[in-house]
Amino acid sequence: MALSLSVPTRTLTIGIFTYIGQGAGLAAATGVRPFLPPLLAGGLARADVAIDFEDGSFAFLESDWFLAVVFGLTVVWYVLGRVRPGGEQERLLLPLAAILGALLFAGLLESGGYPFWIGAVGGGAVAALAALMAGGLIKGARARLDPGAAALLTVWADLVALALAAGSALLWPLGFVALVVLVVLAVRIRTGRDRKYEGLRTLR
Repeated sequence: MALSLSVPTRTLTIGIFTYIGQGAGLAAATGVRPFLPPLLAGGLARADVAIDFEDGSFAFLESDWFLAVVFGLTVVWYVLGRVRPGGEQERLLLPLAAILGALLFAGLLESGGYPFWIGAVGGGAVAALAALMAGGLIKGARARLDPGAAALLTVWADLVALALAAGSALLWPLGFVALVVLVVLAVRIRTGRDRKYEGLRTLR
């Protein structure tokens, strides 16, 4: 009896870490670029590869209409980015990323039989943090590069987001690596700002 009880407990532990790793990685990827990771996750779910939203409340994440809407937003965003690179529309990146990241994380947890609201809160927070970090890095790089090179930044960001999304879905520990990297970046940026302000106070 003891043996039969220990196996499900170990399986439960492995399962929750799997879904958290996948969810965190997909949310982080969505924070980097908000549209392509949900498209990839929906495509994988439709093919029943590593992800499956089909039997839960978040089955719409792999539905035709949802994927069509996200694809349409992707096209519109690229057109706006060509017309007005770095324009006002980029202010919407963080809320869009937070919403989509929350949906993906929540859908993954629910598909594993875990409370979806934990994923919604965690996914929104991870995606928002990733959006802030990625946005700051892109803005800083854009200011240092010439217009031609700066135009390629979003392409590189898309590639990073897709690679992170695919990697996290297929290899869930990568999601925890992404979390660690985000926290380290946030701490370093905060530390750098504190040092800058301390230097300004000293000068005064």
